[in-house]
Amino acid sequence: MALTAALYDRAYGNYSLEIYRQIRVETYGEDFGQTSWVTNQESEEIPKLLGLTSASSVLEIGCGSGRYAILLAERIGCRVTGLDINHHGICAANGLTQEAGLGSSVHFDNCDVSKGLPCADGTFDAVFSNDAICHIPHRRKLLQEIFRALKPGGRILFSDALVVGGMLSHEEIATRSSIGYYVFSPPGENESLIKAAEFELVAVNDTTQAASDISNRWFEARQRRKTELVTAEGEGAFEGLQRFLACVHTLTLERRLRRYLYVAFKNA
Repeated sequence: MALTAALYDRAYGNYSLEIYRQIRVETYGEDFGQTSWVTNQESEEIPKLLGLTSASSVLEIGCGSGRYAILLAERIGCRVTGLDINHHGICAANGLTQEAGLGSSVHFDNCDVSKGLPCADGTFDAVFSNDAICHIPHRRKLLQEIFRALKPGGRILFSDALVVGGMLSHEEIATRSSIGYYVFSPPGENESLIKAAEFELVAVNDTTQAASDISNRWFEARQRRKTELVTAEGEGAFEGLQRFLACVHTLTLERRLRRYLYVAFKNA
C-alpha cells in the first residue's frame, strides 16, 4: 500500500520558498503556483474557451495558491472568486491578492464544494476547475450546483486526469491516490454527467500527453534538488511524491489513465 504523500500541504505551505518556485518554472515554464497538469498553452486558452471579458464574474473551484485566478484578474480585468478546501492554499492566495492590490476584484475562501456552492443562483458568467474535480465526491451534485450558480449562457470548463483507459493494478491505484481523495472515471462518464446536469457540451479535448510530459519534468526538477528537498520535506515525504509523479508519468504515457478537458454551457 502506498504511503500518503501530502503534496498540496507542502506545495502551498512552502509556496514562497525559492526552491519550489524554481521547480514550478522548470516544470511548467512559467510560475502560476501550479500543482496541476495544465500547460502554458492551456492556461492561455482557458479564458478564450470561457469567453471571458472585463465584465465577467468567474468562479474557480480548487484555486490552490490562487496565482492563476489573480493572473486572470490582472490580464482581463474580470472579477474572480476562488474556492479551495486546503487552508494553506487559501492563505497563500489571500497573501498574493494583498501583494497584487486586487482585494476589490479577487476573493478566496475555504470551502468544501461537495456540500454546495456558497452563492446565489445565476451569480457567475463562467466556472472552471483545473484538475480538482477528481478530488471532489458527488460529482453529479456538484455539476448541478455549478449549473445553478451560472447565469444563462454561462460556461463551465473542467479537466479530469483520472479517466480510466486501460488495466490498472491495485498498487498503481494506491500510488496514484496517495496524495488524497480521488474518484476514477470510466470513459464517457463525465459526458453523461454533464448532460444529466442539463449542460450543452461544447468540446472534449484529450490532453493526456501534457500530463505525461508535466509529471516527468516535475519528477526530474525535484530529483535534481533531492538534498534540499529531503531537508525541507523529510526523506519519506520526498520519496512518496517522487513515486506519485513517476506513477502519473507511466500511466499517462501508456494511456492507461487519460486526461480530458471538458467545455459546456448553460443554455439560455
